[in-house]
Amino acid sequence: MFDIGASELLLIVIVAVVVIGPKDLPKALRAAGRWIAKARRVSNHFRAGVETMIREAEMEEMERKWREQNAAIMARSAAEGQTPEAAADQVAAPAPAPALTPVQGPGSTATPQKPQAPAPGEAPPP
Repeated sequence: MFDIGASELLLIVIVAVVVIGPKDLPKALRAAGRWIAKARRVSNHFRAGVETMIREAEMEEMERKWREQNAAIMARSAAEGQTPEAAADQVAAPAPAPALTPVQGPGSTATPQKPQAPAPGEAPPP
């Protein structure tokens, strides 16, 4: 944030010792520390307030979208002649998974196969 180098910091310390004096320097540093702590608290409080407002705005946006979707579903169900409960059940129920057809091939575990006897001259499978 602040780009203060070592030479600049040394200059600030020397000026502070000359202006404030070595006796009052600890008091001045404590007062500066209190001001910095208070500024951080105010900054954190402000940041928390802004984040809360952003979360509330996002929640309002999501609720608005949900109300619009609900109104569209209710209008569609009314047009199809369904009761609102049946339409809600259709929306809430997941779509059935497509039926899978077993693939037949060597090493396929889709359908069990009967073991076949080895041909004459072949070794039996392990």
